[in-house]
Amino acid sequence: METAYIGILELIGLAAIICGVMVTGSWLLGPKKVTPYKSSPYECGVAPAGDAHERFPIKFYLLAIVFILFDIEVVFLWSWMTVFKSSGQDFMVFSFFEFLTYMLTWILGYAYAIRVGATDWDETTTLAPEKLGAPAASEMTAEALSLEPATGGVK
Repeated sequence: METAYIGILELIGLAAIICGVMVTGSWLLGPKKVTPYKSSPYECGVAPAGDAHERFPIKFYLLAIVFILFDIEVVFLWSWMTVFKSSGQDFMVFSFFEFLTYMLTWILGYAYAIRVGATDWDETTTLAPEKLGAPAASEMTAEALSLEPATGGVK
């Protein structure tokens, strides 16, 4: 093994030791009393509603795709701009067409994300009515289902 990597290996080893000491110390010194409040799932201070095994909305995954598109774009463009200025003519032509191919792919991915509503966070269109606190469709009365606005008894 080369001696140039010994310092990095020592740093990784030291970090692993520190992490192990911190986790073991908190386990040994931390409180052990289990209460129903501590055992309940935490959901941003709100009492949990529904089952934990329900399907996760796809919009979170689509937003992650949009993030990856932007993240990769910045990494690609930054390095490309740095090299492009000081390169030869052959490389400039080749990399320019590669850049156009990449940007076309990026634009198609971004258009797809917008088309499927990856950035649309209006939960009233994607969540079940009982999650929003509204009565379910089977529980709605004829008055609630009518298209006329409620007048409050005044005609």
